[in-house]
Amino acid sequence: MGRNRNRKPLFTEVEVLDTAAEGKSLAKVDDKILFIPQTVPGDIVDVQVTKKRKSYMEGRVTKFHKYSEKRVEPFCDHFGVCGGCKWQFLSYEDQLANKHRTVKDALERIAKVDLPEITAILPSAETTFYRNKLEFTFSNKEWLTQEQIDSGENFENRNALGFHVPGRFDKVLNVEKCWLQADPSNAIRLWVKDYALTNNITFFDLREQHGFLRNLTIRTTSTGEVMVIFSLHYEDQELRENLLNHFKKAFPEITSIMHVINEKRNDTIGDLEIQCFHGEDHIFEEMTAYGIEQKLKFKIGPKSFYQTNSAQAYELYKVAAEYANIQKEEVVYDLYTGTGTIANFVANQAKKVVGVEYVPEAIEDAKVNSSINQIDNTAFYAGDMKDIFNEAFINENGQPDVIITDPPRAGMHQDVIDQLLKLEANRIVYVSCNPATQARDVQLLDEKYKVEKVQPVDMFPHTHHVENVVLLKLK
Repeated sequence: MGRNRNRKPLFTEVEVLDTAAEGKSLAKVDDKILFIPQTVPGDIVDVQVTKKRKSYMEGRVTKFHKYSEKRVEPFCDHFGVCGGCKWQFLSYEDQLANKHRTVKDALERIAKVDLPEITAILPSAETTFYRNKLEFTFSNKEWLTQEQIDSGENFENRNALGFHVPGRFDKVLNVEKCWLQADPSNAIRLWVKDYALTNNITFFDLREQHGFLRNLTIRTTSTGEVMVIFSLHYEDQELRENLLNHFKKAFPEITSIMHVINEKRNDTIGDLEIQCFHGEDHIFEEMTAYGIEQKLKFKIGPKSFYQTNSAQAYELYKVAAEYANIQKEEVVYDLYTGTGTIANFVANQAKKVVGVEYVPEAIEDAKVNSSINQIDNTAFYAGDMKDIFNEAFINENGQPDVIITDPPRAGMHQDVIDQLLKLEANRIVYVSCNPATQARDVQLLDEKYKVEKVQPVDMFPHTHHVENVVLLKLK
């Protein structure tokens, strides 16, 4: 192995040794850890260092000398450029093993508490076309692949509709076929792009902030309902209505066509008014209730959170319900309840379920979800968890016997942790999409709680992301 002794050196013929967090792999050079993305243990590569720290380095591959026997052929033409599905070069069995180890490592290294044996990760039945929501970006600065550049072709029209290229906020990869969301997702995206090009509708310039078309969001359900949201940079009624009317004619089966005017410098629309152009302002998903043969319906609006892998969400919630082991006389708190999916899923097992969520629109959907399913033992509240989850709230709703919490990636606020320690519920079921912040919170809860069970669940095949469910019991 040789080395160029620049400040950020180039290491040659480095053997990749193991997988690491966030989908990266690692090697060792001069007794330092070197993190390398898009590699597999067993690869031998040249690496250009891009970040140098006291105890570790990060780099990118400049050349492959040998490919690992662990590699498999990626199925997507956009692999390697697109920011999604980065683990396509790993077999699904290896992906699951790496995710299981990620959970184990986080709990051992960060939580540093006594642990039971971690149950084998629960695989996803579907590894392609499993997502129910995708957001695509319009851009007048298409990312050109090396193959396109080498072709010598003059790319004057660089309008693209697809995904951001990792690390380049103003460049978008034009996507021909995405393997994440089932039909009619690809057909919708390709039609919208073709219509826009044919009719000279401007695509958004992410750097200069001009252009009509910004984002396209597609939401689907297992029942066949589809919601499409057009995010536009400014209002032009004639242009907008022509686009949406032609779209409605092309896809008469669409349940909900929405639009929103976003003049901000970011793509978030949660704080904006989203208008319904055609059909309903919502779609419905279905899921069988826990413990009984009842199909629950869940209303999903344009701002509602719902687990993006519907089929695997059912498996995830089953684990949470089994861990909770709710008895008929018990009060359950469902924190970060979203549209009340978990709360309604377990309501038939409990005396009462209380859901709390930050997004007011989601709470309104949660109430509707209880109503349409004739569930009368739930109560839902909108507010910031660290503010609403206080003694007055407990006095009004009762002392919880079981707490189910499914926070965002950042985990739970310290004030919420403190309140959980005061409450001393018998059981806490912690569902997390980030093993690191979950492990941090578990360490804080260790003051009064012991980890009894751990179940990783794969919600996102071909990515490094993993969900994990932990059962904590009061010591």
